[in-house]
Amino acid sequence: MTHILLLQSSSNLASSVSRDLAASYVKAYTAAHPDATVTERDLLAQPVPHLGVDLFGGMFGKPEALTEAQKAALAVSDSLVDEIEAASLIVIGAPMYNFSIPSALKAWIDHVIRAGRTFRYTETGPQGLVHGKKAVLFLASGGVYSDGPYKPYDFQETYLRTILGFIGITDVTVVRAEGLAMGPEAATKAVADARARAAALDL
Repeated sequence: MTHILLLQSSSNLASSVSRDLAASYVKAYTAAHPDATVTERDLLAQPVPHLGVDLFGGMFGKPEALTEAQKAALAVSDSLVDEIEAASLIVIGAPMYNFSIPSALKAWIDHVIRAGRTFRYTETGPQGLVHGKKAVLFLASGGVYSDGPYKPYDFQETYLRTILGFIGITDVTVVRAEGLAMGPEAATKAVADARARAAALDL
């Protein structure tokens, strides 16, 4: 049975393309697999605190010496890691903001990249501990960054692939809707192409 973790990160609650694509894919998946279950974490409706002194201290302090505030911060991080561990499919909707990802999604990442939980250090370097999971990324951007002169500006897909791979999730599929700010025709085509790409994914 598939358990899906759906992460939404766009600040646009009215007409977000990344939100719509990710939600539509999960809806199609659960229609094809009625036994699939979903945990949705909307990082705008359920904001995750940015990495602060209590979480940092909780991550690196001695367990017996943690303050109550550090324990509480660490408990939030633990619950987010638990959601990843429980999922077999992770679906992320993310727009590009200033060539990268929304800060809400970065905050979530800072909670789940945990030494001893999602990766470990070895004599040959870091090793991911999260295995047997797939990820589908629905990415939206005003310009075109997958190819062409602005490809070096892409710190959205490259970062997400890197961070997921770091913890062991290497089966990653990306669906892009690009050029959304390049006129109505370009935007319409970008969304249609992304929907077609999503529809062609294995369910």
